[in-house]
Amino acid sequence: MSLKESILKPIAKLKGGAHIPHFKNTAEAESVVMDAPATVTIPLKQHIGAECVATVQKDDKVFVGTVIADSTAPLSAPIHSSVSGTVKEIKKISQPNGVVNSIVIESDGEMTPDPSLKPRKIKTAKQLVQACRECGLVGLGGAGFPVHIKLESLLKPEIDTLIINCAECEPYITSDYRECMENYDDILNGVYLLRDIFELKNVIIAIEGNKPKAIEKLYEVASDIQDEADNVKLMCLDTSYPQGAEKMLVYTTTGKKIPLGKLPADVGCAVMNITSISALYRFIRTGMPLVSKRVTVDGNAIAKPQNVIVPIGTSVQDIIDFCGGADENIEKIILGGPMMGSAIKDTETVIAKQSNAVLCFKNIKPIRTTPCIRCGRCAAACPMFLAPGAVEHSIDHNFTNLENLNVMSCIECGSCSYVCPAGRPLTAAMRTGKFELRRLQNAK
Repeated sequence: MSLKESILKPIAKLKGGAHIPHFKNTAEAESVVMDAPATVTIPLKQHIGAECVATVQKDDKVFVGTVIADSTAPLSAPIHSSVSGTVKEIKKISQPNGVVNSIVIESDGEMTPDPSLKPRKIKTAKQLVQACRECGLVGLGGAGFPVHIKLESLLKPEIDTLIINCAECEPYITSDYRECMENYDDILNGVYLLRDIFELKNVIIAIEGNKPKAIEKLYEVASDIQDEADNVKLMCLDTSYPQGAEKMLVYTTTGKKIPLGKLPADVGCAVMNITSISALYRFIRTGMPLVSKRVTVDGNAIAKPQNVIVPIGTSVQDIIDFCGGADENIEKIILGGPMMGSAIKDTETVIAKQSNAVLCFKNIKPIRTTPCIRCGRCAAACPMFLAPGAVEHSIDHNFTNLENLNVMSCIECGSCSYVCPAGRPLTAAMRTGKFELRRLQNAK
């Protein structure tokens, strides 16, 4: 380690948010690879942007890594088969993001890689952007934004800072933490490849202070001998939710505020998830695109909490079975974290590229909802300085006021609902408010 290396402190302090329990029960549970299930059902929309169109038909033979869907739309990413086998059918399924077309593949159990896959030789920034798209990489922290679009922004000379998101601030989820502990070399090489190819002046690896072992690993990345100019730095953030949200992360690491309707690129920054960095380098090294996902399986109703690497398109039920099953008194299953994830009714819901947890709960204490007491806690907790209580009132009485309340700035972090003593469904109200405002604007 270089003696000159220092761990940075946050430039700005996160306003609002909530201090929530961490419940990182699986932090030291080394990832286990799940065998291919009998079938996988792969959604054709696993990212922000246009749904892909199937490039295979029923009865086609596919391999692990075969392209099975793509789109010519600028905001999209190709989709690959996560198993080897035969296309059984193309049908619609219900996912948290709506009803989407999907490809059902019957696995042959052999997990044979596509023979066309090969490592990439990257010498230019444009080659790296193209490789990222061919990987099918989207933001693996939850949002699902096509990563090659972010890399394209790094071609602009005004973008000089890459922020690597390792905050993982939601309770229970430890998938990014395990990436730090298990795939150090891919992270190391991925970080310096991006820095060198795009000639970045600043690379900030941002992690919350409640992950000391991961901090030690990432310190080694920041102090590597490749960093003679010392422009790759590690920043230890305060442990506060929603520290890992993109706008919050840009603010705490650089002090820059992203205006409404703008992106990090508009303030000279790009943000990438730590697992996305690692996955991109693995693709370059091996040629294998994004076909699997590490998922944290936890909650008081699951028999064996653990981190599991599963083929994309694996059903929640298959994962639960792999983890020893769930208690018969299970009351709720959440795909994702308890703050921003989606409760699901159907265990045939499948894992997509941006899925990072399956949480199973029983003995849930019911929330008693009472009238708003005008305490203002929701506004104090909102990291975007909004008034969730006023938005809830507006969707009941006056939709036209939603624009004045800046409802579109909401990042749906759930902090308002978490702190509300009246148990009001404020996050749901914010989502409704955004939907209704879009509807009103489209009607004009």
